[in-house]
Amino acid sequence: MKALEELLQDATAGDPITGLKWTRKTCRKLARELRRKGFKVGRDTVLRLVGDLHYTLRGNRKRLSRDQDPRRDHQMRYLARWRNWFLRRKLPVISVDCKKKELVGLFRNPGRILRRETLDVLATDFPSDAKGKGIPYGIYDVAHNEGYLVLGVSHEIAAFVIAAIRQWWLEIGRIRYKGCHQLLIEADAGGANACDSWQWKVGLQGLADEFYLAITHFPAGASKWNPIEHRMFSPISANWAGQPLVSYETMLKFTRTSKTEAGFRCLARFDRRKYQTKTKVSPDEKAELNVRLRNIYPEWNYTINPHA
Repeated sequence: MKALEELLQDATAGDPITGLKWTRKTCRKLARELRRKGFKVGRDTVLRLVGDLHYTLRGNRKRLSRDQDPRRDHQMRYLARWRNWFLRRKLPVISVDCKKKELVGLFRNPGRILRRETLDVLATDFPSDAKGKGIPYGIYDVAHNEGYLVLGVSHEIAAFVIAAIRQWWLEIGRIRYKGCHQLLIEADAGGANACDSWQWKVGLQGLADEFYLAITHFPAGASKWNPIEHRMFSPISANWAGQPLVSYETMLKFTRTSKTEAGFRCLARFDRRKYQTKTKVSPDEKAELNVRLRNIYPEWNYTINPHA
């Protein structure tokens, strides 16, 4: 044991609070070096001995952040209060975000599934070998634990996002929440649904006017605090893990069959339209926005009311 500790002495890091330690040396390397010193030892014995020395296998954990806004915690508490206010009154609350874009074709998909034989896929993931690109945009109904995914083929821009939310409202929202004229949207603070995007706000104004909805947007600050990430996207990723997404229909099929023991279900629709990029919002469109900024962090939180 002493000889093993000497080998680990110069290659050890650890946590002084919990006592856990780790080393960059593998058990095979340690066993080889011990045999050079005259010990008759194998990899399995070294594995048991390093366990007695409180070493453990560890991976990387994403917890650090270079820049963290000190207002984030207050914003999350503010959002939670308003979410509960809407839910108590049976008003619609949706969490929206865009899932990771997927190449459509015989490409490797991380994960493993039970098979009799290994499925061969392309050795490279070049976009030129793909049949297309799938852009899954999700709408998660917080109150009913139900997902709605629109699979696009063009670009993740505000027009596509607004079209997806409009499609959900036409098919699900206005029937389930008949008579409701308020909608709360939880989204992250970037991308096509960024809180400072003029295209996004103009699109929301169009929805507000069309359906006479007062649409409130509260950004969660980061994707991992958005309910859709854990309650909708995680079951979908687990359902198609290890299965190549060879076609758009395959992606839709795995999305529609994603379920959880908590009762989660998901609908999916295909959007074949091509959306034009690099569009600009005119000063007249900005002036027409009927926006009421919230008292708490108005640069993030606002409500877009319909025009009379």
